[in-house]
Amino acid sequence: LPELAALRERGRSLRGQLRALEAEESDLEQRFYLGALQLPNRTHPAVPIGDQSQARLLEVAGEKPVFDFKPKGHLELGEGLDIIRQKRLSHVSGHRSYYLCGAGALLQHALVTFTLRKLLSKGFLPMTVPDLLRGAVFEGCGVQPSATPSPVYTIDPARFEDLCLAGTSEVGIAGYFMDHAVQLQDLPVRVVCSSTCYRAETDTGREPWGLYRVHQFTKVVEMFGVTAAERGTESEELLDEFLGLQKEIFSELGLHYR
Repeated sequence: LPELAALRERGRSLRGQLRALEAEESDLEQRFYLGALQLPNRTHPAVPIGDQSQARLLEVAGEKPVFDFKPKGHLELGEGLDIIRQKRLSHVSGHRSYYLCGAGALLQHALVTFTLRKLLSKGFLPMTVPDLLRGAVFEGCGVQPSATPSPVYTIDPARFEDLCLAGTSEVGIAGYFMDHAVQLQDLPVRVVCSSTCYRAETDTGREPWGLYRVHQFTKVVEMFGVTAAERGTESEELLDEFLGLQKEIFSELGLHYR
């Protein structure tokens, strides 16, 4: 029938147009998505604009110890006590790695246990997270896995497509809530997590000293919150709560801090 043939021909034409439009849609979505990733997060209005020289000292807690001798740094003390090893490791684990031994390892576990108990008593949800996560989760946290140089370790894409090692448990916790509905009456959600962190630290031209800017470490504890935004002040209130808990932890450990 001529009418049927015409409709079939029109169907073929529409399918061709649709394929072209789908390709254009995919290209536009990619371009706008990459553009959106360049948009910065809003900062708190009280945050000074500028570099570190514009920072304001708001509070000092405790008293800075005064010694009648030249104090040693943590690495010198740790190596002397044989609880930290950072030398002679290039043939074992490469640059910027370390071992904790004996009391050093026990100290790390003690700090994790102490802080977890503190936060669990405050109603935090304990969580363990995956170390390997997809690129979209990092991007949602403001991290660009494809940047040059990349701040994260990427697993061999020939074997594992789109998987990176997390540099903080924040990324894993954010992934848990990604595309995940939370009942308004259940907010805020307070999460606590201790995890192994992997960071592709870049060469700044100046050699860092001690257990600083290493490629792998255990972040003692991460506090993470999910809030409502009904009044517009919930996020700031939860951040102030977290800051108060940090102060409690430092003070109970007898530390001087600012």
